[in-house]
Amino acid sequence: MAWRDDPAVRAVAIRGQGREGPFGNFCAGGDIRFFHVAALAGDPALEDFFTEEYELNHLIHVYPKPYVAFLDGIVIGGGMGISGHGRAGAGLRLVTERTKMSMPETNIGLFPDVGGGFFLGRCPGRLGEYLALTGNAIDGADAIAAGLADRLVDSALLPALWDTLATGGPDAFQRMLDEAAPARAAAAGSWEAQAIDRCFQLESVPAIVAALEADRCAWAAETAAALRQRSPLMLHVTLEQLRRGRSMGLAGNLRMERGLVRRCFHLRPGRASETVEGIRALAIDKDRDPRWNPARIEDVTPEMVAAFFLSPWPAHAHPLRHLSA
Repeated sequence: MAWRDDPAVRAVAIRGQGREGPFGNFCAGGDIRFFHVAALAGDPALEDFFTEEYELNHLIHVYPKPYVAFLDGIVIGGGMGISGHGRAGAGLRLVTERTKMSMPETNIGLFPDVGGGFFLGRCPGRLGEYLALTGNAIDGADAIAAGLADRLVDSALLPALWDTLATGGPDAFQRMLDEAAPARAAAAGSWEAQAIDRCFQLESVPAIVAALEADRCAWAAETAAALRQRSPLMLHVTLEQLRRGRSMGLAGNLRMERGLVRRCFHLRPGRASETVEGIRALAIDKDRDPRWNPARIEDVTPEMVAAFFLSPWPAHAHPLRHLSA
């Protein structure tokens, strides 16, 4: 907020770091261990975390200054939130040949939050449903085709681009970027567009899975098998989130998702939480054998899903009530 009103700050840029590549991975989901510990301890910091994260997502969405995200390496979960929303202002999302982008939350009993209902819901065709439900990754070129990134850049050029932005400002940076990676019309994505649209437009998760399992091709079988590994309950919640979010603005999406994430940890608290169990299996015990409840996609009822979408707060007390459209 202070940078927004400071005339000396001409642009904001974010990047990852690490041992892989010039900049390293952008975001690899390290915060989920905190979710597990805080949920079991009843730590109120968990509530503050999500409120502040979603406020930041919205701030980026309306930020008036150039906002540049250098999306090298892995970009998952919360990293999508602090990079994907810059487009509404003067945002620019740079991806590379190393970029692997995904929203894999259904694999940990969560849903694609940080505004996922907004940006995934606006992907072409039914790609958003496919990415949200499966959690599968796409590369940098496909991220551009999906509308989730803006420019494909050789990763070796990132340090020079970063330094130029810092020393020469936004105009010098833009000139270098245009010379190194001219803007082009997005090519068609490499995903199975017709098959995705045919299956993922169906009205329910059981219908989607049944269509995939009835198909004889390898892609359909692999996709169905992946969905069978995800949280059945959160697959249903995620599909409803995407279908609602497609017609909502970001502020409305974030308010909806803030209620959803509270339900994830409090509707069935402690170890009974689907999210706590999913994180346990993936990141704590690492047995990769989550005990989902219900265990089968076909056993999830409409009432189970509807409970997630009942706001825990009246409108006047919602923690994100102040967000504008």
